[in-house]
Amino acid sequence: MTEFGIFGDIKIDLDSDFVATAEVQRGPHNFFDQQMIADLASGFEALDNDTGCRAIVLCAEGKNFCAGANFGSKLDSGVPKNLAGKGSSGKGRHLYDEAVRLFSTRTPVVGAIQGQAVGGGLGLALMPDFRVASKDSKFSANFARLGFHHGFGLSATLPRIVGMQKALDLLYTGRRVSGEEAFEIGLCDRLVSNDSIRTSAKELAAEIATSGPLAVDSIRQTMRGDLAEAVRDATAHEKVEQDRLATTNDFKEGVKAMSERRPPDFSGT
Repeated sequence: MTEFGIFGDIKIDLDSDFVATAEVQRGPHNFFDQQMIADLASGFEALDNDTGCRAIVLCAEGKNFCAGANFGSKLDSGVPKNLAGKGSSGKGRHLYDEAVRLFSTRTPVVGAIQGQAVGGGLGLALMPDFRVASKDSKFSANFARLGFHHGFGLSATLPRIVGMQKALDLLYTGRRVSGEEAFEIGLCDRLVSNDSIRTSAKELAAEIATSGPLAVDSIRQTMRGDLAEAVRDATAHEKVEQDRLATTNDFKEGVKAMSERRPPDFSGT
């Protein structure tokens, strides 16, 4: 394995078997912001242009794959910067612009999902073509429990993977799904032991990489070539609703209740 490059907090290595490993290095929880998604997109775009890469394993160091946005970073309004603002890059691009860039990349991706994939972290976990998890992995679209609208393109990605009714269940309730249930409903594709997640993801990526790269690219474009545009349309609406709900008392209460580790008391205002 040789180092391909460092993109902010993303370290990418490339094997001789045409498989790249992109590791998010923000452990233990790997909270995301605009800059992290921009760096991932830049790394994946670079891999798209390297003929030595035919598949990518997306993984993260530490306890959780991605525990969502860091609610410890807020604007004066109390709205998290990485949900409402331009992020830390100073480029004036919204988080969801970078998410569309990420979904627009062409190389197949296998996600190694350990621990939690929560909120926007679930959105990130749904970017890969496949997900490998364990029974201890946890998936949650917990936005409604914050009094907030979901984002990161989940309006487009989640129904494609689990179907509309199950997507509505997960979005309305915000409940946490175990790895076992995730496997049953198709939210993850392989269920292995905790210490085998990354190895199994690499094995699947390596298997993909043995297929004809032109054929895989053609098939991927046929099967999910419209996904980036669907995410673009979804996030445009999601952002409007998030901006609206971010001004409500319910959202303030949801964030406060989460920080205090108690059930929220929503007023509907």
